Amino acid sequence: MKKVMFVCKKNSRRSQMAEGFAKVLGAGKISVFSSGLASSEVDPISVQVMSEIGIDISNQSSKALSDFNPEDFDAVISLCGCGVNLPQEWVLRDVFADWQLDDPEGHNIDTFRRVRDEVKERVIQLIASLV
Repeated sequence: MKKVMFVCKKNSRRSQMAEGFAKVLGAGKISVFSSGLASSEVDPISVQVMSEIGIDISNQSSKALSDFNPEDFDAVISLCGCGVNLPQEWVLRDVFADWQLDDPEGHNIDTFRRVRDEVKERVIQLIASLV
């Protein structure tokens, strides 16, 4: 089973959504984690917009990338364009992608929903490419 790391700046919104989608949509197919260049907290609006579509991420926590070993992962996905800031050993995994999705922080809930839907489509494509 492939191990996937979703990484963002704060591990608060986009990477948490991606982790939630991948755990549900990739159950039994991939193993999923998320982290940030710095840990923060899971954004309550992200929890809300995910719950609207039946995915509970309220028990997920924000973690720092430095808590993980890059060798443990097959795929590393940056959601925020922060790939240039990642240590080289993370970028050199079998699969690396930088999705560069908008950060909904400070925007209205419709922006969170749009980003959520974009994350879902990317996660569906990623799972299909890994299994």
